[in-house]
Amino acid sequence: MAEKLLKEMEHRMEKTLEALRHELAGIRTGKATTALLDTVRVEMYGAAMPLNQVASVSAPEARLLVIQPWDRKAIHEIEKAIMKANLGLNPSNDGAVIRVPIPPLNEERRRDIVKLVKKMGEDSKIALRNIRRDVVEGVKKMEKSGEVPEDEGKRREQSVQKTTDKFVGDIDALLKKKEEEVLEV
Repeated sequence: MAEKLLKEMEHRMEKTLEALRHELAGIRTGKATTALLDTVRVEMYGAAMPLNQVASVSAPEARLLVIQPWDRKAIHEIEKAIMKANLGLNPSNDGAVIRVPIPPLNEERRRDIVKLVKKMGEDSKIALRNIRRDVVEGVKKMEKSGEVPEDEGKRREQSVQKTTDKFVGDIDALLKKKEEEVLEV
């Protein structure tokens, strides 16, 4: 039972880390990355569809995204969707492809993005601490009910703390990398 609790904890912490990775991928750093457009939804065929389902997106240069619609009639809808997404990007098309230049970030905007990245990291750490709290409470309940001896319960709590520390370290590494990316000129 306690092993199942620890496995579930690790799975939940991994999900938290993956969610942070996904959030950080969508943050603009001044470099072109296809993840910038992951949140864009295009009105096509009577439904809002993710951009990557109606076109291929590539980043051929450091400051340029190129969108190749699979249906040429979709080009104006894709442009509208990018504008509507409020990403601060200005797409232009030549009738066949859409080019999205990525403007460089000014110093003030970089600082704001770093604050946002730190807040996301802190939110993820809070989620990890909540998971740890739930598991430690579960272990203590097992101790009280006699399912687990007290010394074994203490060992499991230490194991929980080690796992939590490992994931917090992973979050810190992700944040540091993203911060460097954002502040790089």
